[in-house]
This record gives sequence, C-alpha cells and structure tokens, in this order.
Amino acid sequence: MQNTAVDYFKGRGAQFNPNTRFQKNAYVQEHYEGLDEAYLLKEKTEIIYTSPKTIINKVDSEDIGLAYSLNPYQGCEHGCVYCFARNTHEYWGYSAGLDFERKIIVKRNVIELLEKQFSSKRWKPQPIMLSGNTDCYQPIERELEITRRILQTCLKYKHPVAIITKNALIKRDLDILKQLAQHQLVHVMISVTGTNEKIRQLLEPRTSSYLSRIDTLRTLAENGIPCGVMVAPIIPGINNHDIPGVLEMAGNAGAGTAGMTIVRLNGAVEPIFKDWLLKNFPDRADKVWSQICECHDGKVSDSRKGVRMRGEGKIAESIGQLFKLSKSRFIKAHNFEFNTKAFNCNANDIQLSLF
Repeated sequence: MQNTAVDYFKGRGAQFNPNTRFQKNAYVQEHYEGLDEAYLLKEKTEIIYTSPKTIINKVDSEDIGLAYSLNPYQGCEHGCVYCFARNTHEYWGYSAGLDFERKIIVKRNVIELLEKQFSSKRWKPQPIMLSGNTDCYQPIERELEITRRILQTCLKYKHPVAIITKNALIKRDLDILKQLAQHQLVHVMISVTGTNEKIRQLLEPRTSSYLSRIDTLRTLAENGIPCGVMVAPIIPGINNHDIPGVLEMAGNAGAGTAGMTIVRLNGAVEPIFKDWLLKNFPDRADKVWSQICECHDGKVSDSRKGVRMRGEGKIAESIGQLFKLSKSRFIKAHNFEFNTKAFNCNANDIQLSLF
C-alpha cells in the first residue's frame, strides 16, 4: 500500500470530484496549490435538507430480492470508494466523488410520508429495505435519529423492515429491534468486506471497524434479532482471500445467513475507484483492474440483470465457489420469513383513540 500526504485526502474514499454526466462545461484545476489542498482537507460535511413528495421506492430488480427500499439520506459520509450509490448524487447536481461524502442530503419529512403510506387502504405490506442506496446508520444518524423514528413507525404499524448497514450505531436501537423481532418484522444484514483493518481504513474510511461489526452481529444474535453477514463487494486481488475469515467470524457471532456480490464500477465510480486503486496499490493496480474486467465480460461496469452482482468467468466462479464452501462450513442457516399478516393500517387511529 502506498499513498502520499501531498495528494491524498485521509478520511475520504474518493480523492477528487469528477464532473457529473449532466455538466456541459466545467472549471478544471490541473494543479492544487498548498493552500487549496489545506482547505479541501479541512472542509466539513455539509447537511442539506429537502422535503420529497414520496419516500418509498419500488425496486424493479431481480437481483435485490425485496420490492421496496427507503433511503432517509442521500450521499454517505462513510466514504466507501466503490459505492454504486455515488452515481445517484449527480441527480442532485453534485459530484459522485468528494461531494458524495461531504454533502449529505437529509429528507426531513420521512415520517410524515411513511405514516401517510402505511395509513392508505391501498398499501399492501411488503418488506421495505433500509437502505437500498446509502447507509441509514451513517454518522449523521447519531444526531438526527431519522432511522430510529422509521423503525418506531414500522413497529407502530407492525410493518416488516429489512436493514443493511456497516455501522455499529444500529446497537443504539436494540430496544425497538427486539420488539420488531418478536413479531418477525425485522431482519438485519451487517456488511463486512474483509479482515484487514488497514485496507478497511482506505476502502471504507468512516465506517465501523470490522471487529466492531462482528461484535454488532453477536449483539443482534444474542438479543434474538435475525441477522446475517453481507460480504460485499468482493474485489479480486484486494479482499477475495478474506472470504473464509469473514464467514468464520460471522458464523461464530451468530449470523444465520450470508450473501455476497462482486464489485462493479458503473458510471462515475469507475474513475473514482481507479484513482483510488492507483494511489493505494500501485504495485497491483493493473492486475486488480484486469481481474475486475474479467468478471464482467471485459469491462469494469455491468448492468446485466442476473449477472452484474455475481459476475461471470473463471475468477468469478472461483470466488463464488470459495464463498459457497465457506458458507456451508461456517454459517448455520436460520430460516426466516417476514410476517406481513400483523400489519395494521389503522394503527394511527387506534393510537389517537387512546386520548
């Protein structure tokens, strides 16, 4: 691993702001002066509030497995350099690079919209995923507690909810999660991409440590909350050899299921990741890049349904086989099915009648 203080922004995944696909013209600064760089390093995260008209998103993808997602935040301070959600930041007029990590859009009217949706006679309850895009437990959640209030609303209406996160902050909400679990209304996946903490600090700079995530799995399992581990994304030449170690630790912690995806670098994520790769792993950058391409029919991007998440070819098959063998060895599968029969669209009326 190699990077220099001169051209590397520690604590951030992306190292620059690429132009958005919607920009016709852009100002370009070829060489940063010392003062410019010092300013960029000190720039704080900016919170931008918005009030959308809808909050639940229909997921039209056979690769996801859930019909709906809900994202209280757009952009993510975790700074995972490979994150596919970076591309969505361009729709807000921001770059998929540093802007994605430093300009966090907060949807202030989430609970109002969620109550309205759940109270509708036309709403048919199906599990909603938190979050299908950016992490619902990213750092700003500690202060704003929007995710906590979403879970409280799901409990109130007895609505099923799935969660995926890299942040140990989820343990703060154990009280609500345990109540949801009593009704089979919640399932949690903890994302663990490897075992090497030095690589984690470069790859996912503002996330919880790997050991902290494994401890989170253990806490969830001990409290009767159905949970599993997501080894995603697997990057050939970076973390693929960590698969058995991750699954062994997760299995020992009580994970009842496991999933995986192979990295794909669509849109602006491609130049962001390549820049990161060259700065941190110059000795193996070409090999890693070549292996990613081999998993996606000669490209690093892949939008083919049914293939994009697992890849194809000999390298993808080797990774898939290692995952399958490790999963069968270390994960004691727990069957889980969401309860949709407990849902009550009249929960708000019942609560009001108590007064």
